[in-house]
Amino acid sequence: MSSNYSGYMGKVMAVDLTTETVSEYQWTDEQRELYIGGKIMAARILADHLTGKETAFSEDNWVVISTGPLTGTGAPSSARFNISALSPQTGILASSNCGGSFGMYLKRAGYDALILKGKCKSKRWLEINEDQFIFHDAEADGLWGTKTGECQEKLVELIGKKTFGKLCIGPAGENLVKYSAIVSDERAAGRTGLGAVLGWKNLKAITASGTKLTPIHDKEQTSQWIKKWVSYLQAHPLTGKQLPKMGTAGLVSSMQMRSILSTRNSSAGQFEDFEKISGERLAEEFNITNKGCVSCPIRCARTVTVHEKSVKGPELETLVLLGSNIGNNDMQSILDWNYQLDELGMDTISTAGTIAWAMEANEKGLWDNGLSFGNIDNIAQIFDDIAHRRGIGDELAEGTKRLSEKYGGKEFAIHSKGLELSAYEPRRAVGQGLGYAVSNRGGCHLNGGYMVIMEGLGLNIDSQTPKSKADFTMMFQNLMEMISASGQCLFTSYAFFPAFLLEKPNSLVVKLVNFAAPHIGWALRLINKFPRMCALHLPMFHHTKMFPYAVGMKMDFGRYMEIGERGYNLERMINNRFGITAANDKLPKRLTDVPQDPKHPETKVPLETMKKTYYKARGWDKNGIPTEKTLRRLKIK
Repeated sequence: MSSNYSGYMGKVMAVDLTTETVSEYQWTDEQRELYIGGKIMAARILADHLTGKETAFSEDNWVVISTGPLTGTGAPSSARFNISALSPQTGILASSNCGGSFGMYLKRAGYDALILKGKCKSKRWLEINEDQFIFHDAEADGLWGTKTGECQEKLVELIGKKTFGKLCIGPAGENLVKYSAIVSDERAAGRTGLGAVLGWKNLKAITASGTKLTPIHDKEQTSQWIKKWVSYLQAHPLTGKQLPKMGTAGLVSSMQMRSILSTRNSSAGQFEDFEKISGERLAEEFNITNKGCVSCPIRCARTVTVHEKSVKGPELETLVLLGSNIGNNDMQSILDWNYQLDELGMDTISTAGTIAWAMEANEKGLWDNGLSFGNIDNIAQIFDDIAHRRGIGDELAEGTKRLSEKYGGKEFAIHSKGLELSAYEPRRAVGQGLGYAVSNRGGCHLNGGYMVIMEGLGLNIDSQTPKSKADFTMMFQNLMEMISASGQCLFTSYAFFPAFLLEKPNSLVVKLVNFAAPHIGWALRLINKFPRMCALHLPMFHHTKMFPYAVGMKMDFGRYMEIGERGYNLERMINNRFGITAANDKLPKRLTDVPQDPKHPETKVPLETMKKTYYKARGWDKNGIPTEKTLRRLKIK
């Protein structure tokens, strides 16, 4: 259905993989206003379909690949696209974001989103060229069984041109590894195992191409605002200095100093050899050049050498979780493994978390698997065995949660809702611990609100107090939901913090901000509850003005937050159908019951205290279920 708004192509297509037929899925301007695009749009589509009885490996598990209205407008870092479905790893709603070029080219083909239904009867790949949807034999064309790099190279040969979007799965997805990824270019929709969903559906790859351009409401104002926004990002200490210089890896040293560097399966927050895996060392000794996604002025990606080949380097999560968290100080091994896992199509976070748990389980005598902290000789082979489900790899392919249920060791199984936690050890950043527990997709630092940026990696508010953490978490989650739904990278939100707060950490003003932050929960609660009272544009938050300029849609900071809140509650409502309640918003006992520092008993996550405040702030009942009043206020019901 065409749109009166710019920024949209006006079509959502439903692809029936079983019958290999295509039809248009009705999506109105009213729905665009309420659900914008990306993951929020996908959640609405899936909420209208899922009953709570479906499973990840079933024909009724629809896969929604969606873009945002800012994708293709030239807005900073706006090339991202989202993939949502039920996760084989968690059994609940999954959303995975990717910076590859597929989303941009999907819009050039004329579509805002794809809905994949059913299951291919044989191994297939799908070519989209504007009005043409062509299914091809993935085995006859030599794609099935290939790694992600080779697959994409073959697609270039098969399509006969280089300028098109592509996504594919690797051997891990084909073999239904629970944490397999979907890859586009050198970028991965890594988390929640959606590569296995495409593998189960016998769909190896999708390509998209076309000549259609994203319509822009006011080209002159949009262009002027983008220039102003880019200048702001490039002048900011995080998006203009730290991220371009060292990427996310630059946080390793700060995490060490704050005792939030996950070490040896999150049994500690510091690593004696942290300098050997630091962003400083990566930048000085291994980085060749910086890269960035399409339309990205930040350019946080590293380029390194692996097997005499220039490839994408590791981000923070990979450096830490394949470094300190398994007792490894060898930088080159991490570079090699990062490339290997991308080629196999596996999420580096969950792979590393599973390996760390297995190492500890072996050392505690729960499971004789040959893995131990600091011993890396067999890791590359183990990764290959996981992707092909060979030997011990067949069990490791199931992930931390299932392994701990089989062998024991749940108390040190570092996951939430079945999704392994990222690199930030939360006992010295308790707000981040809350975020991990209540995140809709499981143990995710981003979907959890990324409170760690307030607790030592940006500002320095009291990292142990539970005060105000629930309210900050809710606000950040809502904002980040909307940024993702718009089609933008979450790193653009880093510039939300005024530069002086980061550049002058010892100034009186910053000290007052850090002191006051735990005491303003009541004010945040008021803003979160009545976002429309913030009917304004904040000077450090450029996102809101892109909507009237580029899309022609009314937007301000309050409306922006409200749409994010709507998306977050909609995802929670879907998860409630699949049995998620307050009982599932939890962390392993290592993080909630065992102090990181025995001399300081407060160094653990006071989760239950924060959860009660969080549910109240969200308008959820004590069981973690959105109330009818909340759903009606947000126009979800």
